[in-house]
Amino acid sequence: MKIEIKVPSPGESITQVQLASWLVENGAYVDKDQEIAEIDSDKATLSISAEESGKIEILVEAGETIEVGSVIAIIDSNAKGKATSSKLQASGASAKEVSGSKANKSKNLEDVASNLQPATRNPQPTITHISPLAQKLMDKNDVSEAELLDFFKSLRVGKKDVEFYLEQKDQIKSGSAPVETSGFGGTRNTERKKMSTLRMKLAERLVSVKNDTAMLTTFNEVNMRAIMEIRKQYKDIFKEKHGIGLGFMSFFTKAVTEAFKHFPVVNAQIDGEEIIYHDYADIGIAVSAPKGLVVPVLRNAETMSLADIETNIKSLAIKARDNKITLDDMKGGTFTITNGGVFGSMLSTPIINPPQSAILGMHNIVERPIAVNGVVEIHPVMYVALSYDHRIIDGKDSVRFLVKVKEMLEDPVKMMFSGNDPHAQLLEL
Repeated sequence: MKIEIKVPSPGESITQVQLASWLVENGAYVDKDQEIAEIDSDKATLSISAEESGKIEILVEAGETIEVGSVIAIIDSNAKGKATSSKLQASGASAKEVSGSKANKSKNLEDVASNLQPATRNPQPTITHISPLAQKLMDKNDVSEAELLDFFKSLRVGKKDVEFYLEQKDQIKSGSAPVETSGFGGTRNTERKKMSTLRMKLAERLVSVKNDTAMLTTFNEVNMRAIMEIRKQYKDIFKEKHGIGLGFMSFFTKAVTEAFKHFPVVNAQIDGEEIIYHDYADIGIAVSAPKGLVVPVLRNAETMSLADIETNIKSLAIKARDNKITLDDMKGGTFTITNGGVFGSMLSTPIINPPQSAILGMHNIVERPIAVNGVVEIHPVMYVALSYDHRIIDGKDSVRFLVKVKEMLEDPVKMMFSGNDPHAQLLEL
């Protein structure tokens, strides 16, 4: 029996998607519920699974834009075989052929030699340098570092391999990162790649924000000493009790939701000729994913404790890393927080995530000389930025909102109402 694999609808109002990639080869045998392809919509990347086991016939090439409901493959359920879970494993099946050729063995070892640690007596060696593309392929195909190492250990080391090691050992021992053999430089070649549907939609939205809003950014600085001392004092007991680490994002989320009580317009949005005020805070947290930046939402963050916030952020970050973020995870949102500091950013002007009216940008923490009670001292300081839509938020409200956030971060006790040990109460210890 032949079964048609059709493109599912990623969500309302979406009529077209892009076939991002095939996770299996044409003609391969697939198992029921095995992920066989990924599609990009203007909101998210979704996977398509096989409805039945059988031999697959691919009808659409990767990169093509197709209509929702289109047939992209046919599975012959009468065919018998053994499933190949990924392209990488399919190529790994020919390991005997690779090991049978000295030239191929040398080439494969040369390809990974720059990514391996120097030989040690550690029974479980790891790969210290993995390129982003290689890591993405490993994650997609569920391949671990140990599996790669075991595969290449099975190959015979030849003369060329030893010569390659002798040429590269000084660089490896010095701890410097291996040079990425990307083919850059020395030629006049160019390469064209079609933009993904997600990237095209993102480009449209960014331009739309610039054109359709009166966006302005206000800045301030936060002395992070108090928060860092709290984390240092309570991090072990916090993790022991709640099973999660204590990060900075939970403090910022808590401070923002408390500041909304004083400046609700920052949590509001424009709808035609009306302003919608929310008595809840659905906070979008910008998270880096293999396909780009996604913004999953913490629902009713104003009711969450620091432990709840950290737990939910970790859960969403894992889903984003594994490309399992759903449309429901990203729907809505009344305000967004983005942290460019994890990439080393000192200062930026984040762009509003429509239809929201404001976004808070966090940055890296650097020890700087600042005046404290008339004395110059060295403190860990973070610059923060609030981009806002001036059509709905006045300048004084934006500045006072950011100052309120700054005050609560510099004195976290202000986030609490009472308690013998306000820090412990804040952390629910």
